[in-house]
Amino acid sequence: MLVFVTSHKGGTGRSVTAANIAYRSALSGRPTCYLDYDFGSPTAGITFQIPQAVNGVEGAGPNGGGLHRYLRGEIPSPEQLDVWGTSERASLRQRPIGSGPLVLLPGQRNGSEFGFTNDIAKRCAELFLRLEEEFDLTLVDLSAGRSYASQIALAATATSTLRKVAVRWLVFHRWTPQHVTAAADLAFEAGGIVAMGKEYGHEPDRLRESLRFIRTAVIDSRGPEVGHLGLAQQAFLRKCDTELSELARRRGVGRTTLLGEVPLDPLLQWREQLISDHDVQSKIANVKTVDAFVDLTEKLFDETAWDTA
Repeated sequence: MLVFVTSHKGGTGRSVTAANIAYRSALSGRPTCYLDYDFGSPTAGITFQIPQAVNGVEGAGPNGGGLHRYLRGEIPSPEQLDVWGTSERASLRQRPIGSGPLVLLPGQRNGSEFGFTNDIAKRCAELFLRLEEEFDLTLVDLSAGRSYASQIALAATATSTLRKVAVRWLVFHRWTPQHVTAAADLAFEAGGIVAMGKEYGHEPDRLRESLRFIRTAVIDSRGPEVGHLGLAQQAFLRKCDTELSELARRRGVGRTTLLGEVPLDPLLQWREQLISDHDVQSKIANVKTVDAFVDLTEKLFDETAWDTA
């Protein structure tokens, strides 16, 4: 399965959430791969705490380098880093029994966005096909907005070699009016995912069916986390939540297209790291956050979560 993750705006928690989904997928025993397709800011190595891949890999010569060099045709294949074996974090180096492989394909250090060409799309499709054969789940973290990375992904998945591969699209957004509107715009408006996909031969209805939204840094307006607020503030938050739910419904980002929510968690806000079970046991992370990651991971493979309304 290929899963593309994107957002209209930066700062949504897209990358750290996607990395945690990959981590939970591997812990469940699935061979899992994570591609850093955020070409302008390839920082997945920081999340996985891999020293040689901070801000991408250097890569030189005929065989070394990240996704940038591969897509440009400079190397036959991009570097693949075994997260369990290369992370400097102790809880990742001690690979749990029963877990599946967890592999990172990093970007290029000092890399940047680059334009679309048919040759790049072809190499991208070839890479996706190889990874699809090797891994149960391949997560592709795209640049935010209407990016060349999204264009390349849509062109590649429209090729005949990938048409039968299960493909999902996840659009991340914060629970604010600006983010809800921006997420809907990226998915459904001119130049967005559905419209751009149609240009490359995707069926719009099928593309819509493969697309879901994830809300991040969500505060439960009726939960215990707002209990310390004054009554007027609590009432205001509930009013905002109701208005946001109506806005999301009108823009096609409501409950019928929602895959899940990730609660606000200080560890994610300040560290942007993988959350291990040890972090929960040490009480530096919330169990609800891990539960959300596990739920999102399982829903990727649950066909009922992708049934059309």
